[in-house]
Amino acid sequence: MRAICAAAMIVLLSGPAFAQDEHMQQAGEAAKDKTPAQIRSEKEAKRAYERSLGSIPDKGATDPWGAMRNDDLPKAAAKVTPAKRRISN
Repeated sequence: MRAICAAAMIVLLSGPAFAQDEHMQQAGEAAKDKTPAQIRSEKEAKRAYERSLGSIPDKGATDPWGAMRNDDLPKAAAKVTPAKRRISN
């Protein structure tokens, strides 16, 4: 019974790997030539995209915890620890 379960697990786990291998073979095919109209439209789309990026205003640095801090309170003083003395014999 254990052998049958183990074989079933191996078969089930190898399915996605086989499907990925088939997909990779199709992706390796040579790219088809584009028509001049397709090339022109891609260039226009790229220019429009770059123009739209230029119109986005730059945001300053944000402080997500800014509302949680209370700037009115005085800062806590750093603890000063006394130096340890050396005892010489």
